[in-house]
Amino acid sequence: MAGTNGGGLRPIVDVARDLDIAPEFLEPYGRDQAKVHLDALTASGRPAGKLILVSAITPTPAGEGKTTTSIGLAQGMWRIGRRAALALRQPSMGPVFGRKGGATGGGLSKVEPSNKINLQFTGDFHAITAANNLLSAAIDNRLYFRDLDLDPTRILWKRALDMNDRSLRKIVIGLGGHSQGVPRESGFDITAASEVMAILCLSESLADLRQRIDRILVGFGGDGSSVLAGRLGVTGAMTAILKEAILPNLVQTTESTPAFVHGGPFANIAHGCNSVLATRMALASADYAVTEAGFAFDLGGEKFFDLKCRSAGLNPAAVVIVATIRALKMHGGVALSEITKPDPAAVERGLVNLAAHLDSAANFGKPTLVAINQFAADTPEELELVHAFCKSRNVPCSTANVFGKGGAGTTDLAEKVVAAASVPETPFQALYPLDWPAERKIERIAKAMYGAAGVVIQQAAEQKLRKATQLGYGQLPICMAKTQDSLSDNPKLRGRPQGFTLNVRDVEIAAGAGFLVALTGEIMRMPGLPLRPAAERIDVDAEGNIIGLT
Repeated sequence: MAGTNGGGLRPIVDVARDLDIAPEFLEPYGRDQAKVHLDALTASGRPAGKLILVSAITPTPAGEGKTTTSIGLAQGMWRIGRRAALALRQPSMGPVFGRKGGATGGGLSKVEPSNKINLQFTGDFHAITAANNLLSAAIDNRLYFRDLDLDPTRILWKRALDMNDRSLRKIVIGLGGHSQGVPRESGFDITAASEVMAILCLSESLADLRQRIDRILVGFGGDGSSVLAGRLGVTGAMTAILKEAILPNLVQTTESTPAFVHGGPFANIAHGCNSVLATRMALASADYAVTEAGFAFDLGGEKFFDLKCRSAGLNPAAVVIVATIRALKMHGGVALSEITKPDPAAVERGLVNLAAHLDSAANFGKPTLVAINQFAADTPEELELVHAFCKSRNVPCSTANVFGKGGAGTTDLAEKVVAAASVPETPFQALYPLDWPAERKIERIAKAMYGAAGVVIQQAAEQKLRKATQLGYGQLPICMAKTQDSLSDNPKLRGRPQGFTLNVRDVEIAAGAGFLVALTGEIMRMPGLPLRPAAERIDVDAEGNIIGLT
């Protein structure tokens, strides 16, 4: 039984049995991982469970522990007798080897086998990368043979790589003479930002996946007409590459709680949610499906509702906003080196950031709670400040020791989530209607989610929005690409910035995924490595164990 196991990983068939998923629906990857066939969605016959969304305040280098809290919450639900399953994203190897390191939780609230999940797992990211790059190769092949009207200067599609590499953001390809291809400017996106990733995460079936791939806008012809991926002749092959990758992955937590880990778009440059199919699998097999939306609520939470839920018809029963005393101190002006020192005044100043995210969440009309991810240095006075603040707003609040106690540290949070989710469900309120002009949708997000005073859409972005409307994409929802480090588009502004203007510098059409991407500030879709990347700490010992991956 899931919930309290401390004796190592259970066979994955036993974890699946906790969710009444029969062995014939599993495709094992060793003894502790498996892909789950989509037939399991209709085999359970259970009523769908309740969906719980976990998000967070604005990230800081102090860390917020959104994933760790999600895992702890699901473990806590099993401890209070509630059947729960997790639906999480898979980490990208870019941040694993870059600044962030591993992203499978921590302490007694982790998904396992963490090293495998953090690295190559079941190969889904490699499949997405390969499918993306097959389309790139087909585009350049058609240019070489000149059998498709495709303007080399107006190709939108880029190659992808699951690694941080700033040198690949802007490149020139096809050098070396006629036999080497057609020279042109291009670039790479990190795989998490590939439209193929978004398509896989939003697809409802293999057929839907194929149709979405066909609709990808790869560029324009000499007359300005659209060229869709379906015309390149390789979308069937792309679908074949992704045939296994579309199946959700089943693993377990440190307490054997079932966890579907599938898909991995970033919320700062993409839509930041795990796959619809993994979420549906969790809902079909458990009473509560605990999922997360990347980074803070202004990014991941908004996209979860306006992109994922709107597309898939999902309706969360409750929202949990994760905060830490450490992060609140940083939003209150304390330096990272000072965050372990008691400073109630800084916590009080930093509460403006939590207030901003609670205000943002209120737009969607769902019961909202606050989870304080507790650290050892937190003082009772600092914790009480957050509880008093939440009480003043009539928001339930729970202190959760997810790292040190696992599910045992989240039973109070679990009880409060169950109570919040027990109210009769009503449809969530979308932030904007789809028939609004794209510029008005962007302004609505900027003001309601970020607190911006206004929006400036630069000329290049304005021209692309006009082109998108002309092509019939004007009614698509908006996926904002913005720094995760601030509510504004300036990563240096912590707390709750006021009176700022959001700058939209570019727009991309993700026709297959079904949204327009608005790029703000200096956000890049291919991150770079820091001066001392986490990769320098990772190694393999004499027994073949991976070390240094945290």
